[in-house]
Amino acid sequence: MGFTVFVMGSTLPPPRAPILEERDTVADERPAPIRGGISARDSLKGILHPGEQARHRSLHRLPVGPALDRYVAWYWAVRWDLRGQPPYRAEVLSHPCVNVTFEASEEQRGGFVNGVCTARFERELTGRGHTFGLRFHPGGFGAFTGLDVGALRDRRLPLGAVLPGADELAGRVLAAADDEARAALVEADLTGRVAAADPQYDLVLAVVAAMERDRELTRVDQVTARFDIPVRTLQRLFRRYVGAGPKWVLRRYRLQDGAHLLACGRGADLAALALELGYFDQAHFCREFSAEIGMPPLEYARNSARAPVPGHDSVVSSVR
Repeated sequence: MGFTVFVMGSTLPPPRAPILEERDTVADERPAPIRGGISARDSLKGILHPGEQARHRSLHRLPVGPALDRYVAWYWAVRWDLRGQPPYRAEVLSHPCVNVTFEASEEQRGGFVNGVCTARFERELTGRGHTFGLRFHPGGFGAFTGLDVGALRDRRLPLGAVLPGADELAGRVLAAADDEARAALVEADLTGRVAAADPQYDLVLAVVAAMERDRELTRVDQVTARFDIPVRTLQRLFRRYVGAGPKWVLRRYRLQDGAHLLACGRGADLAALALELGYFDQAHFCREFSAEIGMPPLEYARNSARAPVPGHDSVVSSVR
């Protein structure tokens, strides 16, 4: 069933095939921190079957300059070469953020804006290609552009349809000699587009950070009580800046934690893991996990064990 989306006064047709985004990739195997103490090891969260995915593509991350780091978490570049090999299907539980990507592959070429993906994301990789991208902080793209990010949810849109005049940027980025040059081009272009300071964005950043890091926060009413904000106000802020509701964000973070820990060997005691993640009991965890991931937790753990997670030589003992 087709449908259209209205962005900045334009009616846009449904997208064709999904593109490879940061949320589709495995983390860089190097242990260097990225920003704010986030390491490549920790950023595996959201990648389903991360060890297996590491065999099919590479990922390199680059830091963001001071003009953009309030909005953008990092630059990233992913490459794959599956010529002569069967296609590979990558699966991801995406983070609550927007990615801007520049892709050159056998399927397509150009720049795109990728809204928050609320379902399990799947992408079949074939042939050879590469993508350079920016992963925005949750809420960052909305604050940077002034757009209602809810209109981008579960959508991939041409870059020029969202950021006027950016189509030419896509050509220059894809023609650049290396990732450092691509980052410099993007930095120079986007620095001139930074919107005025938005105090509401600071609140969104604080709320999302608490949701991600504090396992005691499992319900929206707990969040509204902590930040002394009405639930309807919080819902409006999340739709405008994040692109998905606060209940979904809470649920997504703990599912990411669960999948990450299972992939790292924490499948021996599902009841204890469920409680650690903030679920009422093991049954609730198993039902939610199976619905989102497509298989029960123990099956996921067994499948992941066939390809060890990069950089994890022992069982992970804690969440967040």
